[in-house]
Amino acid sequence: MGATLLPTNTLGAIEDNGTMSFGVWFPWLRATDGNRVSVKIIHERDQFIQGIPAREFPLTYAERAPYGAFWSARVPIAAPPVAGTEWGQPGTYVYRYCVQNPNVGRVDGILDPVSREFGVGKQSAFTLGYQPYQWSAGEMQWRTPALEDLVMYELAIAEFGGDLRRAAGLLPYLRDLGVNAVEVMPLSNVASVVDWGYLPIGFFGVDERLGNRANFQEFVDQAHALGIAVVIDMVYGHTGVDFPYYDLYTRLRYAENPFMGSFAKDYFSDFGKSTDFRRALTRDYFHSVTHHWLEVYHVDGIRYDCVPNYWDGPAGEGYANTVYEAYQLAKARVAANQAYWTRFGSASGLRLIQCAEQLEGPEEVLKTTYSNCTWQNMTFDAARSVARGDRGRIADWGLQLGAGYCPDAVNVNGETIGKRVLQYTENHDHERFVCNFGLINEDEARSPLFQEGDRSRWFKVQPYLIASLLARGVPLLWEGQELCENYFLPEDGAGRVALLRPVRWDYFYDEPGRATVALVRNLLRIRKDGAQFRSGQHFFFNDGQRYGSKGVLAYARWTDQAYSLVIVNTTDEAQSVPFWFPIAGNYREQLHGGALDLQNVTALAEHWLQIPSNYGRVWTTP
Repeated sequence: MGATLLPTNTLGAIEDNGTMSFGVWFPWLRATDGNRVSVKIIHERDQFIQGIPAREFPLTYAERAPYGAFWSARVPIAAPPVAGTEWGQPGTYVYRYCVQNPNVGRVDGILDPVSREFGVGKQSAFTLGYQPYQWSAGEMQWRTPALEDLVMYELAIAEFGGDLRRAAGLLPYLRDLGVNAVEVMPLSNVASVVDWGYLPIGFFGVDERLGNRANFQEFVDQAHALGIAVVIDMVYGHTGVDFPYYDLYTRLRYAENPFMGSFAKDYFSDFGKSTDFRRALTRDYFHSVTHHWLEVYHVDGIRYDCVPNYWDGPAGEGYANTVYEAYQLAKARVAANQAYWTRFGSASGLRLIQCAEQLEGPEEVLKTTYSNCTWQNMTFDAARSVARGDRGRIADWGLQLGAGYCPDAVNVNGETIGKRVLQYTENHDHERFVCNFGLINEDEARSPLFQEGDRSRWFKVQPYLIASLLARGVPLLWEGQELCENYFLPEDGAGRVALLRPVRWDYFYDEPGRATVALVRNLLRIRKDGAQFRSGQHFFFNDGQRYGSKGVLAYARWTDQAYSLVIVNTTDEAQSVPFWFPIAGNYREQLHGGALDLQNVTALAEHWLQIPSNYGRVWTTP
């Protein structure tokens, strides 16, 4: 088991003074068996000109440990120029590999599995004259926030800002909102123009539809300068069908594959293909991908998509080994005081963010692996049921907000690793929460894909925001949630990912948007200012008669220094409920204050509290 970093300095397309070195492992594809490999290259400005074909160059075969057949070539690009073409000029060139096989003939259009750039369509790319990004002076001082302090905001670059540069321009807005971590949906290369990114075909670079590597480095640099960590969403358990290690060996009609194959749940077999972590190349490849994004892009962590596709237990070769190796890598680099990796160092332990999407076993993945946080749909499911009228689920909702199954930390081999669940009512996988309160459809063809939540009922979202943003765990907002964005999302089908749903920033200026963003800003300020919300204890008052039957949910958050009661009303009528504060004193109402403050409260005496409809209160002492 274990994982080893690939020698990426010899893989992909590497420039040396105008000459490109190409290197690729194609295991089992030996020249001694009659195979030949070549690379076809063309300047991107020439690629659509019918009289300018791509130039083709042969690669040389060698057996190289540990994966066998290695193909390489050095190709002069900068000189001599070719008249009537852009060949030899600086800029982006697209390329792909071709295989001549004695059994099936010519196999064209194979991507480079370690390409750092991508072209239009299914092509690898490189930039002649590429200049590495120069990080700002302040980047060296950046430190990843502590797990308990995180407030995450999930975004898809294409929907949030259109591309990386425009998205970077919105980062000051997120800081002002109260966010200190963005979870960026996959930037990996995909085959489609409109796509969420979860069927990757290239892992070592930024999809060209969103920008280039320098654009993302600048995005991270600017985020860090604003105090915002960056977590990148990565897909290791499956790929798109054009991923080279699936595409090539499928077209060669090999019975086995050195990289791909059914390993665990195999959820994407209908339109994607699973990766086989029993293969050393697979483990090493994805370990190297993790290293690449941490080293080259300075991301603060990884969100690991669809963990069940490579979950083979806490001691397995798949997910558990992946996060273990990433942890050990970061730990070693911090110990060596390596530049920029020191962002993960702290007296309380390593701050590398490793977030699982393990919806089938969030408790197990937290308790038995080096993940320090996970998505979980249990809070979301209960909240949605309550929003749809099932008050019987209030007890489930309250218990999940406390995430009692999640320890604050786990000691592993003498090291303390903090643990948190993510708390959310919206994410990219589900319709906007306001959809639970009614749908409208202004499409004249009445296509269900264009249904939207009724924003005139925006106020009904408020108690769910209050409860989730102050609960135990890491709060997660989905792009535009703070504006009461109202897109509908079907449960399945191509309509989920084949439609672009850009954030409608004009919502910032209407009543639902203004009110919702003001509430979110207030709640995140309360959370930031109160240690009891970030890392304190949590107790849910599970009383169906006093609270649940009235559509009310109440829980307490506290430390030795402060005690807070969070209480929300999910109904359309104001509710009066009793409560017995355990600590005497004055209580500030933190959402609005003033006349709502409680003075001279007697400990353990009954107090009747008035909770407005579709809203809540937060009382804190001292």
